[in-house]
Amino acid sequence: MVRLRQGDFAREQVYDDDPVRVARRFAADGASWVHVVDLDGAVAGRPLQAEVIGAIVAAGSGGSGLGSIRVQVAGGLRASGAIDAALAAGATRVVVGTAAITAPDLVARVLADHGPERLAVALDVRAGFAVGHGWVQGAPAALFEPALEGLAQLGVATFVVTAIERDGLLGGPDLALLGRAVGLTDADVIASGGIATLADLEAVRAMGCRGAIVGRAIYDGVIDLSEAIDRTTGP
Repeated sequence: MVRLRQGDFAREQVYDDDPVRVARRFAADGASWVHVVDLDGAVAGRPLQAEVIGAIVAAGSGGSGLGSIRVQVAGGLRASGAIDAALAAGATRVVVGTAAITAPDLVARVLADHGPERLAVALDVRAGFAVGHGWVQGAPAALFEPALEGLAQLGVATFVVTAIERDGLLGGPDLALLGRAVGLTDADVIASGGIATLADLEAVRAMGCRGAIVGRAIYDGVIDLSEAIDRTTGP
C-alpha cells in the first residue's frame, strides 16, 4: 500500500505490502467502502494492478474477513473495456478522471450501460483546472467549474473532488473548492485531499459533502478510523 504526496512518485511512502490485509483492517474498523487506486495505471493510462485489485474485490465479496465492504476502483480507467472489466470483476463503482476530461462521450456510455450508481468522476484540481493523466506535467486539463457542470448535465451523480496541492500533506481540505463543487451541483460530492483531523471530516460533512477519502491520516495514525466513522455517520 503506497501513498504519494501531491501525486509525486518521487515522494512515495510504502505502508504495507499486502493491500488485502489493509482492506481487511479497514473493514474490521467499520468501513463500508474502500477506495483503491492503481497508481501505476493512472500514469500508464491503462490498468496495471488488476490482479491486486481483483483480490481486494474478491475479498470484499464475502471472503478473507472483509464481509460485504464495497470497493471503489480508480486509476487508468480510460477505455470502455477497462471500465467494463473492473465492474464485471465486482467493483461496486469505478472512478473515471482523465477520460471525463478528454472523452465525455465515454462517460455518457458508461452511464447508459451501467447506471449512475456505478460511476464516479474524479476532478483533480490545480490552479482552477481539473487535471488528468496522473497529474503529470503537460497533462490535459479543463476549467474546473464548467467541467463539473457539463458532466453533471450528462447525468454524473457522484464527483470525487481533490485539491492536488493538498493531497497527502495533512494540511486540511480545500473548503473553498469543495464549497464551490457542492454549490454547483445536486450530485454527491466526495471530498479528497489534505484531510487530517476529525474536525476536517466534520467540516466537509457540514458543508454538504456526502463522503470523504482519507488515506495518509489513517496510515500515519493521525485519525482513528473507527472513531471517525462513529463521529461522521448517521443523522
